[in-house]
Amino acid sequence: MTISAPVRLGDWLASQLAAPAQRERDIYVTGIQWQSARERSLQQGARQTLLDQIRYLAGPAAPAQADREGLSALIAARPATGRVVLKEADPRWLQANPADDPVLNAGDAVAIPERPSSLTVIRGDGSLCKVKHVAQAEASYYIRSCDPHAAPDDAWVVQPDGVVQKVKVGLWNRTAQQPPAPGAWIWAPDRSAGWPGSLSERLASFFATQGPSGLDDAGHDAPPKTDSQNEQPPAAAQFHDRDLPVTASDWGTIGLLQTPTARMGEAGEASIGISTTSPYTRLNVMLQPLDWLEFGFRYTEISSEKYGPASLSGSQSYKDKSIDFKVRLLSETAMRPAVALGMRDIGGTGLFSGEYLVANKRTGDFDWSLGLGWGYLGARGNIENPLSIISDKFRTRPTPDVNVVNAGTFSKAYFRGPMSLFGGVQYQTPWTPLVLKLEYDGNNYQNEPFHQHFTTRSSFNIGAVYRVSSHVDISAALERGNRAMLGITLHGKLADIGTPKVSDPAPLPALMASESRLVIQPLMQPVIQPVPLRATPAVVATDWSGTARALEQQTGFQVQSIDRDGAQLVVAFDEISAFYLADKIDRIAAVLNRDAPPEVRVFRVTLVSRGLPVTGYAVERDTWVRNHASLLAPIDRQQAVFTMPPAAIPNGPLAQDRYTDIYQQEPKRFTLSVGPAYQQTLGGPNGFVLYQLSLNSYAEARLRRDTWLAGDLNLGLVDNYDKFTYTAPSSLPRVRTYLREYLTTSRFTMPLLQLTHVGALGHDQYYSVYGGYLESMFAGVGGEWLYRPWSSPLALGVDVNRVRQRDFRQDFALRDYSVTTGNVTLYWDTGWQGVQVDLSVGQYLAKDRGATLDISRVFRNGVRIGAYATKTNVSSSQFGEGSFDKGIYVTIPFDALFTHSTAGVAAIRWSPLTRDGGAKLTRQFPLYDLTDESNPRNLWFSPPTPATTGPE
Repeated sequence: MTISAPVRLGDWLASQLAAPAQRERDIYVTGIQWQSARERSLQQGARQTLLDQIRYLAGPAAPAQADREGLSALIAARPATGRVVLKEADPRWLQANPADDPVLNAGDAVAIPERPSSLTVIRGDGSLCKVKHVAQAEASYYIRSCDPHAAPDDAWVVQPDGVVQKVKVGLWNRTAQQPPAPGAWIWAPDRSAGWPGSLSERLASFFATQGPSGLDDAGHDAPPKTDSQNEQPPAAAQFHDRDLPVTASDWGTIGLLQTPTARMGEAGEASIGISTTSPYTRLNVMLQPLDWLEFGFRYTEISSEKYGPASLSGSQSYKDKSIDFKVRLLSETAMRPAVALGMRDIGGTGLFSGEYLVANKRTGDFDWSLGLGWGYLGARGNIENPLSIISDKFRTRPTPDVNVVNAGTFSKAYFRGPMSLFGGVQYQTPWTPLVLKLEYDGNNYQNEPFHQHFTTRSSFNIGAVYRVSSHVDISAALERGNRAMLGITLHGKLADIGTPKVSDPAPLPALMASESRLVIQPLMQPVIQPVPLRATPAVVATDWSGTARALEQQTGFQVQSIDRDGAQLVVAFDEISAFYLADKIDRIAAVLNRDAPPEVRVFRVTLVSRGLPVTGYAVERDTWVRNHASLLAPIDRQQAVFTMPPAAIPNGPLAQDRYTDIYQQEPKRFTLSVGPAYQQTLGGPNGFVLYQLSLNSYAEARLRRDTWLAGDLNLGLVDNYDKFTYTAPSSLPRVRTYLREYLTTSRFTMPLLQLTHVGALGHDQYYSVYGGYLESMFAGVGGEWLYRPWSSPLALGVDVNRVRQRDFRQDFALRDYSVTTGNVTLYWDTGWQGVQVDLSVGQYLAKDRGATLDISRVFRNGVRIGAYATKTNVSSSQFGEGSFDKGIYVTIPFDALFTHSTAGVAAIRWSPLTRDGGAKLTRQFPLYDLTDESNPRNLWFSPPTPATTGPE
């Protein structure tokens, strides 16, 4: 039906569906289409591009000419409808959600179809195969119903509501999927047909504009291609596709039991697990920052050995630390296995060190692996090392020694010694939560740490994993033919962490743009009421203090100033208490649109950090209102929010004279927060876990916007640091190995008391000077300079500090040791998959000099996974056990954890050892963090949703 006058879709549908003629039809609400007249021209162009792509396909791998002509004829026979995908087509839902309810204009059309009973498969030759809809049947069922010999890898399912879903349907890559609804289109070309993926995407997008299938297919119907031996269509249950189960091995890495596989988790996955098989108990922590990289660390308890003398460690058993990584070299295809290279227990004592190359191939519910192992993974030694052709040193492998002095260095034994095959199979049972595993172990357990030899009855291990929930796996196995293994793994996708902001105030509605609105009266009787033809505030505000209060209530930010510059309204905010900024900018725009005079056309938002204007946003008022007042066709959607350099603010470093001062507010002079604190030390000789639970209070006095005094007080409540008697050996000045003294001397401490002043030098340079008790172990003075061009991926910082060691009681007293320390740091946001690289060089607290490399990956929800390493001019023997400083960390924005918007991050860090070499001053308020609102990714960061949790 064609629309003759502007009207809301929800109102129009309510009136139409209430008509007697419509009530008698079997209306298919899912297939209702809004067809925009303005959108038709764009879709005509997209259709022509698709036809041109088909026409110009050439080469021996291209589809046959007859198929190209047939598919072109099918597309050319179908019109460009102008359909725009709706979030929901139910009129009551649309009326309750005006931002998703489009305004229909004259010339638009709405199609209200009846419910179909079939689906349509589009064949490569342009013919259409209609299949009766079967409840819960998946795409593979309909594809095989039309052609039992079809061999597609991917299928594009176009649901009747216009949503396109790409699903994997090959024997090697099948995944769980949503069943197609009645009226869906399915395009699933054979892998050998030669249709490129880009064309398939365009084809699916075109048919998404066509509405439900089976309504207008005359001239293209073709019967199913049945199997001569089986004229009946297959049972739908035969084609229930499931994801490949990816589970942890005993060692925490993705694998079978004792052996790894080439499989990987999704980017952002993390797991922590415990497995035990006598005499070993392993605590594994694994992270997946990229879809082709897995790494993590492990503590292995060897119950048959003591950690050290009873006077030092009591009855504690030996604990071995290790780091693993695995890199995928090749992704799996229909004809090629996935291949990965990995290393276990790199560095350290190397008691369990091993390297491997492994391949995996999936066939339905079975996943097969085969690999070559060196070291611990290849201790069976039944294959000669082919690398011995290069050098004879590859024929033998040095024996790991737990007493080596330079534990933590990179070994010279990598890929040395004889090898062994390993491999196995994983089977996903029909009972989905249960996975069975069988493997051939490459280790014969005759060369175990501490010269142990284990009796084995079998070279095969057999086990099972039961998935209790989507985040908990329990595993059990019989290994070596005579040892039971039990394990539990907690896992999840850090990139999916998010909490609905139910505690935030409800956002203000956007004021209506031009339309004629229908107000639904009782009994669904529509009454037309005209509204203004342009975005005009309901009330012109005169109480700017009330506007400031509304802004602070909606955002949690403190309003610093509101100023007028002609047609621009400039609002500056301090104390930015949120990580996800896109929603906050919309909330600011809604308040200003309600209150600002109609002649104001642009809202300029400046974010100020500790008195430093760091970034700005410009909101084009009319465009923003149009975008938020109703659903727009793609051709009408325009960008309304632009990231810009910060606008000048009165009395600020970028101040200008042309502003009209409307509102000013002084900063909060004093803040105080009190809460629990926790710290721990892992893997020490006095106990595996030493911990302290304390009460911490943080106070801050703002002397000016750019100058403040901050302090911490800490009261220890419960701890077991009375066991901490070990003093680590050190040949360097003791700057961090006094950890025991600082933790045990006093329960009441003052970790921080610092005066800080910051400022800007023009637009791109910032500085800070500070002094006081800078951290728990050092006091002194320092300064920092940062060059950070606005919205640039690069920044350069320099910090210089003169510090003196604090007394162990962490009060006002100082010790004799002093040092000048500082770094030059290059910050680089690579723009590639969220990877950040930071490189700093300088002098460290122990007067050693060197460099620190920090590489991390940040996800869209703000979670960051990273690792760092520091190498200085001290030798491995001088540094001591560990050889160089290194660690792994995860940071999670509080905004992803809490039900209300908030700033700050939770940091989880692991460093295998505390040593004096490579130790940095723990500086508070670094300028790179203070200016991070200028990060060009800030509007990209968002809570996880179905649209943002996929590949990035």
